[in-house]
Amino acid sequence: MFRSLLLAIMLWCGLSLGGPVLAQEPEGIDRELTVATVTRAPFSMVEDGKDVGFSIALWEKLASEINLSYRFVRYETFSEMIAAVENGDADAAIANISITEDRETRMDFTQPIFETGLQIMLRGEGNGTLSLIKSILSPRLLLAVLFFLAVTLGIGMLMWYFERRKQDMFGKTARDAAFPAFWWALNVIISSAHEEETPKSPMGRVFGTIMLICSLFLISFFTANITAALTLNAISEDVSNISDLDGRRVGTTAGSTTSSYLDLRGIQHRQYDTLDALLQAFETDSIDAVVFDGPILAYYLRTTQPEDVRLIERFFRREGYGIALPTGSVLREPLDRALLNARENGAYDELRAAWFGAAYSND
Repeated sequence: MFRSLLLAIMLWCGLSLGGPVLAQEPEGIDRELTVATVTRAPFSMVEDGKDVGFSIALWEKLASEINLSYRFVRYETFSEMIAAVENGDADAAIANISITEDRETRMDFTQPIFETGLQIMLRGEGNGTLSLIKSILSPRLLLAVLFFLAVTLGIGMLMWYFERRKQDMFGKTARDAAFPAFWWALNVIISSAHEEETPKSPMGRVFGTIMLICSLFLISFFTANITAALTLNAISEDVSNISDLDGRRVGTTAGSTTSSYLDLRGIQHRQYDTLDALLQAFETDSIDAVVFDGPILAYYLRTTQPEDVRLIERFFRREGYGIALPTGSVLREPLDRALLNARENGAYDELRAAWFGAAYSND
C-alpha cells in the first residue's frame, strides 16, 4: 500500500510540473509590449486608422499563439524604429527589417519571416518617339543648351568690346552688336574659323586665340551633355546589373542596407529619409532609378500602375527580414517556435498568399 501511495504521489507531482511547461508564457512578460514599426507597404501601413500589412498580420498571429499583450508604435523613419529597439524603448520591431551582421551585434533577431532581395526600378523603353521628345525636353539638356548659348553670347560681346574701336565688324552699339557678335562667336566655336576680319586690337587677338583653343573643350562639354541626356533613358533596357547604374541618378532610403550595399559597390546615390520621399523623387524625375527591397517596389507598381516604369526581375543581395528584439530578449525563443508552427501548419503560406498572391514570388 505504501508503494502504491508513493507511485500516486510521484504521478501527481509529474502532472503538476509537466502541465504548466506546455502552456508556459515568456518569463517576465506580464505587461503590455511596445512593438515599433514604420510604414513600408505592404509589410506595414495604416488603412482606415488601423495597422495592417503582412508583417503586422504575422505579428498578430504569433502574439496570439503565445498570449502576448502589445501596442504598435509607428515611427517616422526606419532609423528611429531600429534605434527604439537598440535603446530599449521598444520590446520588438517589425516591418521589413533586414537581418545583417552589423545589426546582430546591436540586437537580436528571430528566424527570418520573409526571404527577399534588392531590385532596381527604372523607366522602361516605352514609345521611341515619346522617349526622344522627353529626352530632348529634359531639364538637363535644356540647361546645357542655355549654358552654351549664354557662353557664346558672352564670348561674342567680349570680342565686340575689344574690337569696337578698331573695326565695324559688329556695329557700334552693344544693342546693334548683340546678334552679329553671337553669330560670329557661334561660327568660331563650331568651325574653329571665321570669314570676318581677324581681330586687330592686342586684347582682341589674345582673346581670339584663347577662344579658338577653348572652343574645343566647350564643344566637347556640350556634346557630352547632349549624348548623356539623349541616351540615358533610351538605354534603360540595357540595365541588368547594379554596375549598369553607374552615371545615373540613383536613390534609396537613408540608413538602409541598400545604401550600404550601393556604397560597397561604388555606386553614387541620393539618400531619402522616408520611402514616400524616395518614390516622390522618382515620380518627379529627380532620380532615374530606385534600388530598394523587391516586394515593396513590386507592391508600389501593382497599386499605382505608373506608365513606362519597370522592375528588373533579377534580385541583388539576397536577404531575410526578421523581428528585431533587444539583446537577450526572452521573446526570441517563443516567437521562433510560433513562427515555425505557422510555417508547418500552413498559416504562414496563407498570409503570404493573401498579401502577395502569385504576382510576386521570392522562391
